[in-house]
Amino acid sequence: MEKQTGMKKADIQAKPRIQDRLTFIYIEHCKVSCQDSAITVIEESGITHIPVAALSVLLLGPGTDITHRAVELIGDNGVTMIWVGEHGVRFYAYGRALTTRSQLLIEQAKRVSNMRSHLEVARKMYQMRFPDEDISRLTMQQLRGREGSRIRKVYREQAKKWNIPWKRRNYRPEDFKKGDAVNQALSAGNACLYGLAHAVICALGCSPGLGFVHVGHELSFVYDIADLYKAETTIPIAFEIASKYQDDIGSVTRRALRDRFKKLRLLQRMVRDVYFLLEDGENISEQPEEALYLWDNLDGLKEYGKMYSDSDEQ
Repeated sequence: MEKQTGMKKADIQAKPRIQDRLTFIYIEHCKVSCQDSAITVIEESGITHIPVAALSVLLLGPGTDITHRAVELIGDNGVTMIWVGEHGVRFYAYGRALTTRSQLLIEQAKRVSNMRSHLEVARKMYQMRFPDEDISRLTMQQLRGREGSRIRKVYREQAKKWNIPWKRRNYRPEDFKKGDAVNQALSAGNACLYGLAHAVICALGCSPGLGFVHVGHELSFVYDIADLYKAETTIPIAFEIASKYQDDIGSVTRRALRDRFKKLRLLQRMVRDVYFLLEDGENISEQPEEALYLWDNLDGLKEYGKMYSDSDEQ
């Protein structure tokens, strides 16, 4: 009998949609392998089995040893792997998420490269922050100012609510523990939020680097999307955690955020919001899962997999 050398790759239709998956898992100081359709996380305390097809983001912290077979399984199931530093606040590298469609990426590229449509998407992002106001006559400079005032107000309100002194955001990736408790929690929490936004963007076939408010960075669109939700996720969680804990801030923050993400159904919202920002009339989400064509400057698209001859082009 022929020996089986590996598991069968799951069909796309058999995999959970990105919006139906768990948000993220952070692991460190462990060995990651795989068994059947699950990854195994081996620690001193024992072995944990995680069904990889139900996961969106795997944050790999220091001391993580992962097998080639586990990486293959994770990649086949469209899970975004992000290698992070201690406490999860340094973003080192990420693994490829599964995508078979480019319609949304093409739409994103069209919009980001045209000044008028670029501005329209940026305005949409600001309108989501101010749903009850008419911002159609405000310039980008005015919108940035309004957003800055909004976030400062959120910081002040949370500081007052939890009776915590607050000066300013102080991001110290090189020395996490030198920051105060709120800044530590913000750094750890934002890393998780960025990871989730990155996973959604890649799973939908978009580019993390083609941003509309943020530009020039490989994660510009990630920061665009994540910033839509900080006021209701990472900021209030950070102040709450800082008021109750002084030790192990990173771990406590990640656990609290998992609960908040689930309660807010943030995965589903992110998917819906990305489509809202990039779609224009045609419902891209209802197009076929897999489509490959040949580009034609006159006819638009040509059938792929056909051997063309001179007579076909006459």
